[in-house]
Order: sequence, then C-alpha cells, then structure tokens
Amino acid sequence: MKSRSKPSTTEKTSEKPASSRKATIAKLIPAPQSDQDDDPEDRQRGGGVQSLGRAFSILEEVARHREGIGLAELSKLVGLHNSTTFHLAKTLVSLGYLRQEKDNKRYRVGRPLFALAASALDEIEMVNLATPVLEDLSRETGESGHFAVRMGDAVVVIARTSGPGAFQLTDRVGVVRPAHCTALGKIILASLRPEQLKRFLDRAELKPSTPKSITDAGVLTREIAEVQRTGVAFDDGEFNPEVRCVAVPVTDFTGKVIGALGISGPIWRLSNQALHASAQVVQAAANRLSAEFGAKPVASKAVAKKA
Repeated sequence: MKSRSKPSTTEKTSEKPASSRKATIAKLIPAPQSDQDDDPEDRQRGGGVQSLGRAFSILEEVARHREGIGLAELSKLVGLHNSTTFHLAKTLVSLGYLRQEKDNKRYRVGRPLFALAASALDEIEMVNLATPVLEDLSRETGESGHFAVRMGDAVVVIARTSGPGAFQLTDRVGVVRPAHCTALGKIILASLRPEQLKRFLDRAELKPSTPKSITDAGVLTREIAEVQRTGVAFDDGEFNPEVRCVAVPVTDFTGKVIGALGISGPIWRLSNQALHASAQVVQAAANRLSAEFGAKPVASKAVAKKA
C-alpha cells in the first residue's frame, strides 16, 4: 500500500523568552494579600515573580501527593508560613489549578492543569512514547504495528513499526486513512460523544474501499456500538482486501481516548482466528502506552469474538 500523504514536522521558530513568559503569567495571577507573616521584601514585590515561583512550588508539591495534602504539611514542604501558603493556594483554587476537598480540606490538582499538560503532549512526544511499544508489539506478533490519531473525519498514522516476518505492509508514517472502514478509525469513532458521532454520520461520505467496506450509516452505528461494548475493533479486508487489522484505544491521564493502537497483516497469514487471538496482546500494549500517557490501570474489557 502506498502512502497518501507525507508527514509534516512543524518547528516553533519563535518563542517568548522565559523572563517574558513569567512576567506575562504573573500579570494573570492575582497577587495574594500581604500579611504579617510576609517579610518586607515579599510585601514590596507584591506577588511578582517570587510569588509566582512559590505558586509553582505549591503546584509541584500537590501534584506529588495524589491522595491530597493538608495546609500544614504543604507549608512545611514548600518552606512557607501557613498564611502565605494559604493565600497562594487560595488563588490557585480560584483559578482552578488546585481544588480543595470539602470534607478534609486537603488540596489536590485541578482539571485545568491536566488540560495544560495534555496540550503540551504534542505529536512528537506521542511518537517517542509509542514507537518502543510498537516495536515490542511487532516482535511479539510478527505483524506491522500502528498508532493513529484523529484528523478531522479520518485518522492519520503517526507511528508505525514492521514485524520480523516477510511480506510486511509498506504504509509510511503520515498516511491518512478513512475512519469508517479501518480498525484504527472505528476506535476513534467509538470514542466520540453521541452528538459528535451523529454529526460525523450526517456529513461523512461512507465511500467503499473494498466490497467489504461499511457504507450504510445504520450498519456503521451498530458496528461502533459493538466496539464501544468490547473495546476492540476489527477490519477484515474493509480497506484493503488483502489485509486484516485489529485495534484498541489508547487513553491519557484524564481517561480520554487520544489515539488507536493496532496491528495489520496479510489475510493469508493473519486469519480471523489469529486476529482475535492477537487482540489481547494488542490490548496489553495499549495499556502500556496509556500508562506512559499517565492513565491509571483499569480492568480490560472482555474481547468479544465476532461471528
């Protein structure tokens, strides 16, 4: 199979200096009110760069305590008076970067911080994390491994590896594939919210790539429901009549599906029985990659056999 598109790498050629970024962020964070526990220099700075540094110290310390941390312990670990820590933590809570549990008053990391981390996890980092997992998967299964992410109504393969056996697939990184007739794409579609999936079905042209391709919206809806139930997707010659594929979702620390991981092989070597047997191996690899993205261990869904 030939690639339909070439991968592109975008380099950021201009960034604000660190000092400029700090100053910009400092303006966005309300300065905590000074109190008697602050030294004169702190009061003079009025919540400037030093207070910003202290705020990040608090964030880092709270992030190290997944079970939460109380004010007294937090103050001790960051080396600040309780009142100073309280004012800074209160500001971070108001911004959403920290949250305080009502029952025990312990501080925990807030959702906006997770969103920032997710934004920083760009494709290059994803490829760096996915490649060694795919290499192990290909060695274990003998087939080509793929990791794909959503690109509009399609999916793009951003990392791939070849197995040790002969007759490996020739897809290159950056190849774009339709979502409705590939295992990788079905995983992405299964991760959409109901209204998102409906909009996709309303606008997408379910063009056939082979006689086995799903071209009926109702049939595809039932197929996606099965993928959601089992947590695994199959492609039995739906995109390429000579190729079978199996794929499972990869999630991040928020539980969100960020991509699909799978293997592909020629139909004469990867029978339907072998394809279903490989699903558990692929799932184990996806769990490993999800853990690299910060996902918590979860019980794998049962892999249902297709009739």
